[in-house]
Amino acid sequence: MTEFSSEEKIILIQYGIKKYEDEATLLEKLKSILSEKDIQRNIDTLIGTQRVRRIGPEILQNNESHTELPELPDNLKPVIDSL
Repeated sequence: MTEFSSEEKIILIQYGIKKYEDEATLLEKLKSILSEKDIQRNIDTLIGTQRVRRIGPEILQNNESHTELPELPDNLKPVIDSL
């Protein structure tokens, strides 16, 4: 697994949520990039900071009315495209 900074992990998860709102699908797709513990911790952080909201038991959604998605760094574009 490639090492990402904590900010890069957050960005990856936010763009992953944009692509796959279903939490189970998101976890499955991100497992090849990040550990499950990292994914869960960062999802919890995003929910706590209101950048992501939970819609029902399994659906996650970026809270774009509250905060904008950060700009996707060039080094993360191929990772997101491959999800």
